[in-house]
Amino acid sequence: MTASSRLPWLLIVCGCLITLTTFGPRAAMGIFQLPLLADKGWDRQTFGLAMAIQNLFWGLGTPFFGAIADRFGTWRVLALSALLYCSGLVTMAWASSPIWLHVGGGVLIGLGIAAGSFGVVLAAFARNVEPEQRSLAFGFGTAAGSMGMFVFAPLSQALIQSVGWSDALVWMGALMLAIPVLAIPLRGNSQSGTQGPGAYEQTVMAALREALGHRSYVLLVSGFFVCGFQVAFITAHLPAYIGDLGISAGYAVMAIALIGLFNIVGSLAAGFISQRYSKPMFLVWIYISRSIVISAFLLVPPSPASVIVFSIVMGLLWLSTVPPTNALVAVMFGTRHLGLLGGVVFLGHQIGSFLGVWLGGWLRDVTGSYDTVWWIAVALGLFAAIVHWPIREAPALRPDSLQPAQ
Repeated sequence: MTASSRLPWLLIVCGCLITLTTFGPRAAMGIFQLPLLADKGWDRQTFGLAMAIQNLFWGLGTPFFGAIADRFGTWRVLALSALLYCSGLVTMAWASSPIWLHVGGGVLIGLGIAAGSFGVVLAAFARNVEPEQRSLAFGFGTAAGSMGMFVFAPLSQALIQSVGWSDALVWMGALMLAIPVLAIPLRGNSQSGTQGPGAYEQTVMAALREALGHRSYVLLVSGFFVCGFQVAFITAHLPAYIGDLGISAGYAVMAIALIGLFNIVGSLAAGFISQRYSKPMFLVWIYISRSIVISAFLLVPPSPASVIVFSIVMGLLWLSTVPPTNALVAVMFGTRHLGLLGGVVFLGHQIGSFLGVWLGGWLRDVTGSYDTVWWIAVALGLFAAIVHWPIREAPALRPDSLQPAQ
């Protein structure tokens, strides 16, 4: 029997559908920026701040919801995600002032994604697959999030054209209510699943102290900050940037869809590659490649062709960081507190996302250009490559037992 045939396919398919559903609307937020602002008369900094708040609360909520899922069960957290996400999209749709845009599109959607995205779903995967299969399973889950980007970009544009941006958000909110049904096969907590919690038991605080004192883990958090900065800036501002270049809005939708489509390939490839080769070195090359691709995009003359090529190549690199990053956390500390510890790594990602989205809007309003933020993204990519280089892909040794994590 092959490794792939032993995967719990019902759990993985349902988990993939959940990440598709939760990641899709969030990835399409940039498409709503221009029609929303034109209707409301607000500036780009206002929208950028809402998206920055969304990313920050996504990050702050991820370790919190991950810890709840570890203890009380994945289904409860995913059902809460549906309610938060739906209410956030509806509040954003009916926002009468910037504060309600920030509450709905920022706080509520951010918490909804935190409760229903990669941190919670991939932890459930890890507890139900063999250790040697985790990177592959994580690749499937990440690719599904990418499919959400591919599906929801044209879907959002079609809804905006047919019913307007406000009703389009309401319809997407209704779709979130399917999540509790899809989450049924993922029920269970860290004590359940085929892998169990392992022999080494820790309190939440002990697990946090151990992780934050582990050099490779701290470096992983620092590097994932850069991933968040880059992808959140591009997601929120690439459509507007393409418009600034004088290129048709249709190419903005195509760009987001292409990133999502080729991210499916990149995420699946990342799962296979990081299952067979050094995960830290794979991450080094991903970040170096991102810096090269962004630099080339800025230096060549802007055109529809350059947008298409950039979107395809960046799509291959987009979420390819997620499978090796989450797999490294499981390698270091096992699955007992994976929702929590993976969530802390993702908090670093979302702090970067907050800065990328907010700086994008602020510097665009101040300077009239996105160029400064693009070049910051290039420099940060090189920084991320440097900090991933010394990461050790090995279980943490427990000081009291001198036994590796299970």
